[in-house]
Amino acid sequence: MFIDKLFYKTLFKSLFADPFDVEFWDGEVKKYGEGESKFQIILNEPIAKAAIINNPSIALGEAYMTKKLDIKGNIQEILESLYNSKESFMGNNTKCVDIVKKIVHNVKNNKNNIQYHYDIGNDFYKLWLDDTMTYSCGYFKSPNDSLSTAQNNKVEHILKKLYLSEGDTLLDIGCGWGELIIAAAKEYKVKAMGITLSFEQFNKVNERIKLEGLSDLVEVQLLDYRELKNRKFDRVVSVGMVEHVGQENIIDYFAAVDNLLNEKGVSLLHCITGIDEGGRDAWIDKYIFPGGYIPVLKELISNIGDKKFQVIDVEGLKMHYGRTLEHWAINFENSLSEISKTKDETFIRMWRLYLNACAACFNCGNINIHQILFAKHNNNLPWTRDYMYK
Repeated sequence: MFIDKLFYKTLFKSLFADPFDVEFWDGEVKKYGEGESKFQIILNEPIAKAAIINNPSIALGEAYMTKKLDIKGNIQEILESLYNSKESFMGNNTKCVDIVKKIVHNVKNNKNNIQYHYDIGNDFYKLWLDDTMTYSCGYFKSPNDSLSTAQNNKVEHILKKLYLSEGDTLLDIGCGWGELIIAAAKEYKVKAMGITLSFEQFNKVNERIKLEGLSDLVEVQLLDYRELKNRKFDRVVSVGMVEHVGQENIIDYFAAVDNLLNEKGVSLLHCITGIDEGGRDAWIDKYIFPGGYIPVLKELISNIGDKKFQVIDVEGLKMHYGRTLEHWAINFENSLSEISKTKDETFIRMWRLYLNACAACFNCGNINIHQILFAKHNNNLPWTRDYMYK
């Protein structure tokens, strides 16, 4: 069967910012760029032209997952070379967020989407997250901080920003495995509640609450934030959750926060943000985070303003998430002997690509992450930010 290699040779022209080699399925090797090649792409078999033309993100991601495409070199550095190429044929697809078509995000869909990702199994996440089981961006006071130190720093940083006092009530929307609400109760003696849509997380948080002897201060419920009724809190926090609500529901999220906060309430939102426009990556939407949407900062600020909140503080943490993902990717590789006992090679290659691609995205500045502190107009926060850093 005749296969026109000209298409594939043209495909790789200007795809990467650095010089590299491509080895084709028949053994031919072609060099691209000037200077010594930094990595090699191996095409074990042709990738369907129609799939590449229709959506290169999905086509190339699936090709790597199924071993139609292999690489020799550091996968994160190769992806950074892809994102740094200004002349790539992928154009806007090299961004980590594409324009998204609106999707209906009702409560049932949200539950299904969250459980698809987070209910893979606590044992799986425990292998490569830190001891706190924190699955969000760390806060590195030094680039040499360990992952556990950075995650503890992050929780401490958020709790300081919230300006907590003993007896305050705190809600964590999308509480993960519970580290923030448990730390808040132990350190500040607040009454903390976490909500999650993940069965695995819900069970683990309950286990931790009992183990810590915090049943009088901490509770967790398995429900959507829109299902929480007739409750008011002094503080509402959300870390890495709003990316799951969908573009058309962002306005509803801030309306819910407004309803859940007391009159002097304060809220902190910690989330990934797009650079120029909100959206999603088609491959990540299909295989990693179905239904996800990455908002831009101005979109969030606009919605916050619409609810008459005051924006108190905005902090960008782009490089912190890049470093966090690098730690996760290394831990993932170091845990392959255990992961391979329950996951197949396609799953492993999919997650390797996901972790390294996200690290490359943050390091290249294709996406960002922000913490936004906002409050009701009659809040009792100090006049300056000094309290956040003492």
